[in-house]
Amino acid sequence: MISLPSGTRIWLIAGVTDMRKSFNGLGEQIQHVLDETPFSGHLFIFRG
Repeated sequence: MISLPSGTRIWLIAGVTDMRKSFNGLGEQIQHVLDETPFSGHLFIFRG
């Protein structure tokens, strides 16, 4: 089981996600769509 610090948000990005974007492209999507920073300590789960 993975334990997360309290206050950690878990974001589930559903829908069509192009997994060929790699880390940089998915990080951009986090910044522009969710208005979050990829280095915030939150957990972002993409469904392709």
